[in-house]
Amino acid sequence: MSVLSGKKIVLGVSGGISAYKTATLVRLFIKAGAEIQVVMTPASKDFVTPLTLSTLSKNPVHSTFYNDEDENAQWNNHVELGLWADFMIIAPATANTLSKMATGNCDNILIATYLSAKCPVYFAPAMDLDMYKHKSTLHSFERLKEYGNIMIPAESGELASGLFGEGRMAEPENIISFIEMDIQSKLPLRGKKILITAGPTYEAIDPVRFIGNHSSGKMGFDIANEAAKQGAEVILISGPTHQTLKYSSINLIKVISAEDMYQACQTYFGNVDVAICAAAVADYKPKVVADQKIKKSDAEFSIALEKTKDILASLGKEKKHQFLIGFALETENEIENAKLKIQKKNLDLIVLNSLQDKGAGFGKPTNKVTFIDKNFKIEPKELKSKELVAEDILEKVVLSFNN
Repeated sequence: MSVLSGKKIVLGVSGGISAYKTATLVRLFIKAGAEIQVVMTPASKDFVTPLTLSTLSKNPVHSTFYNDEDENAQWNNHVELGLWADFMIIAPATANTLSKMATGNCDNILIATYLSAKCPVYFAPAMDLDMYKHKSTLHSFERLKEYGNIMIPAESGELASGLFGEGRMAEPENIISFIEMDIQSKLPLRGKKILITAGPTYEAIDPVRFIGNHSSGKMGFDIANEAAKQGAEVILISGPTHQTLKYSSINLIKVISAEDMYQACQTYFGNVDVAICAAAVADYKPKVVADQKIKKSDAEFSIALEKTKDILASLGKEKKHQFLIGFALETENEIENAKLKIQKKNLDLIVLNSLQDKGAGFGKPTNKVTFIDKNFKIEPKELKSKELVAEDILEKVVLSFNN
């Protein structure tokens, strides 16, 4: 999945011949999973129609502050557009538009939106060779980069004038690649390997029955998705679950039993930077697993159980450089039990859940957690979606690399 998936993008189109390429650019953004709003200068409509870009983007196109043919029309809110965007790209960025961006000369809705944007702004220059090399244009480039804008360099080739040289707007495919690489280079977990466990384990009694629990695996999958979104290389070891992943880059290892999960963790733990153990692993398993289905006969039936291997404790013993996070689901003496778990299992952080909290626990879309670090600093969090809890957990991971 592209890092552009789910991103909200404002595309600003100014009046140059390269504006015809924006139809392809919009299609590529949509294909990557982004949501697009297009803002055009009045002059750009001579090169590509608002109808074309509206059809491709599946959103209305804005080119004026209001529709002067409709006395009841509402104004097109450039401030709202600028604040909505995860990033803005101006392509083509003509010499005229670049100059206005650099000086704040706000005479159209594109510049007004640019000045309202609080997100990263990319610009892809497009003009003839002499204009591209002119001192005033070079000054605009430098001024805009000083403001924190990101320039997508023009390419060389045949220009509209018939000359050959630098000044062609980068091809749409190259613009997409440039933005993707730029975003990836700035992701907080880029270059980090993270091991995550998720879901329940099933401990067989006979070929058709097992001991299990109510874990849906959602918390672990949300952590895996968020880690991948932030650029990490993710290994997800999951027990049986119906959860799905958003990112194909995640290496999903499917297991059934606690022993399966233990072996998988042993295989991968030594080569990761972080391990987050969110799985609800069975504490006990049957001593003997029947080869055939056990028939219902006696009024009472007993199964002898033995302890499973403690995955988290084993990783704590082997830990060298890794940042190790465990989960604790408690029903009483929550803080005290969590602190003991930190010490016994050599954890850097524990995520405490209490079944006493409404909206927390198994099978729910929300969670209410308390973070406790190895120094016993306690940080309670409010009830929120598991996706947002995943963000909070990975914020702790990022901070661990910066300290």
